Amino acid sequence: MTPGRTTVALEDPGYPPLRGSFLAAGAKVSAVPVDAEGLAVDRLPSQTRVICVTPSHQFPLGSVMSARRRGDLLDFAQARGAVVIEDDYDGEFRFGDRPLDALQTLDRAACVFYVGTFSKSLLPGIRLAYIVAPPWARPALVAAKALADGHCCTFIQDTLAALLAEGHLARHVRKMQRIYAGRRERLLDCLKSDCAEWLDPIPSAAGLHIAAVSRKVVDDVALVAEARKLGVRVHALGAHYVRRPVKRGLLFGYGAIEENAIAEGLRRLRRVLRLVNTRL
Repeated sequence: MTPGRTTVALEDPGYPPLRGSFLAAGAKVSAVPVDAEGLAVDRLPSQTRVICVTPSHQFPLGSVMSARRRGDLLDFAQARGAVVIEDDYDGEFRFGDRPLDALQTLDRAACVFYVGTFSKSLLPGIRLAYIVAPPWARPALVAAKALADGHCCTFIQDTLAALLAEGHLARHVRKMQRIYAGRRERLLDCLKSDCAEWLDPIPSAAGLHIAAVSRKVVDDVALVAEARKLGVRVHALGAHYVRRPVKRGLLFGYGAIEENAIAEGLRRLRRVLRLVNTRL
């Protein structure tokens, strides 16, 4: 990437820290809208050279990029010599049908960088991720890593390698998927029973969060602040947009809450929703 020259396309809505990182590196960042099929490839600027997507579970909306849109994206990248960064940040946890193939498995032009993390499958504090990169890019990545910090903790890497080789990580993921599935169902049930008047959950079959769109015009940032006063931590959907129109609503994470605490959290949130909406 050349500071001040390279155009990087990011999903809108998307992950704000990613945008901040590219801006800090001097990229010309373009916010590209997302619809029900994923990133709108026809809205990509022609000069785009880096495209960051979350095709398996769009963040934050939760949609899955369609097969047609995946083909369009790869065609765009190949025709313009662009690279695609495929962020599969929580692909281990799925609750529906078999997922579509990763973009990288469809890549015939060696342009896709598949990025994943163990922060979701194990624990956030492990701070260990990986890149499955095209062969031509590996020497540059190794050099960049060496310049940045030399290496990750070898003890953590060796332990993780043993977990993988002996099948423990796979068993752990299967166990956690059952637990997360229960939390997800409880969250959806409570949203439908307690908050249906104000919030409409967006269908999603993967990951550790659910997005819900507000049925009424509301300041979701103010809503989040009011909820926090009652000990309920949610995130504002509107804060993840760069351009208008903006969908207002809330993001609910269920990775760090016990299933039996979800109902009480939603009851408290209902009080906040009722209070905020009476002010409108």
